Amino acid sequence: MKDNILYSKSMAFAIMCVKLYKHLTTEKKEFVLSKQLLRSGTSIGANIRESRNAQSPADFINKMSIALKEASRKPNTAFIYRQDSLLRSMAARASGSS
Repeated sequence: MKDNILYSKSMAFAIMCVKLYKHLTTEKKEFVLSKQLLRSGTSIGANIRESRNAQSPADFINKMSIALKEASRKPNTAFIYRQDSLLRSMAARASGSS
């Protein structure tokens, strides 16, 4: 089967998400958003892989649509985490300077 650049990139992205998840859970002790990041990041590739074996054009479109939805969740999760980290940092500085 020919190389599929979309599948290859989604697998590389999934590996990065797994590594980030491990970092967030072990170093930052962040479990809620990191779990969502892990699910979304790995689901993209899984749905793209499933679409390669779709039973019909409609099934292919459905699986690729799910992959797109999961991809759109990841930036939102990352944004929430950044905002949360920023707020924690500001709170720590404020309580330390009191």
